[in-house]
Parts: sequence; C-alpha cells; structure tokens
Amino acid sequence: MVIHVTDETSAVVDDLLPLTHIVYYVLLSLSDEARHGYGIIKDVADRTGGRLELEAGTLYAAIKRLRDDELIDETPGPADADARRRYYRLTPRGERVLRAESERLELMVQLARDARVLPSS
Repeated sequence: MVIHVTDETSAVVDDLLPLTHIVYYVLLSLSDEARHGYGIIKDVADRTGGRLELEAGTLYAAIKRLRDDELIDETPGPADADARRRYYRLTPRGERVLRAESERLELMVQLARDARVLPSS
C-alpha cells in the first residue's frame, strides 16, 4: 500500500513505508533526544507500558538498517557519558519518515473509527 502523505515527503518515504513496529518505536524513541542502545530499549519499554521489550540483537539489527537508510546517525554523547556507549539521533530524513508514518497510522485509525471498528474519540 502506498499512501502519499504530503508532496514534500512522499518522494522521500514511499519506498520506506510502512515501517515495522520495531523501527517505528526506535525512531519515536529518538524523536526527543539522542540515546544509546540501552537508553532506546528502556524508552521503548516505558512508552509502551512494558508491552514491547526490545532484545539487544533486534535493536542493533534495526539500528544498522536505520543507519543504512540514513534515518539515524551516530552522534557524540554527553560529556560525562561512558565513552564506550554509542549514541544515535534522528536525521532530518528520519524525522520526515517518522512524521509520514505517524500520519499514515493516524489515517488508518481514523478509517477504523469511521467504520466503527474503534470508538470515536
């Protein structure tokens, strides 16, 4: 399924959507600040109320894909951070993809509400 969210983002994201739920949550975790791997794992667990607990191998496979797709990149951590930890942040492209996927999901929820599969908000 291809959903053109907006003219400015569609060319950039058509080939990347839909995102897997793992990739979506990793991008969402990095939307407000740079984090290291364990920080991402904790943030995703917190955001999902413990419903999703990422395994390290799953996370690092997602990070590799996200870096290859130029959605995230490595960034220096805080000055007091352990030098062995690698921190990641969203790229501008990653921000656009996250927004487009969020809009796509919002549209799907609205369609479910219109069909009375979900209650109206």
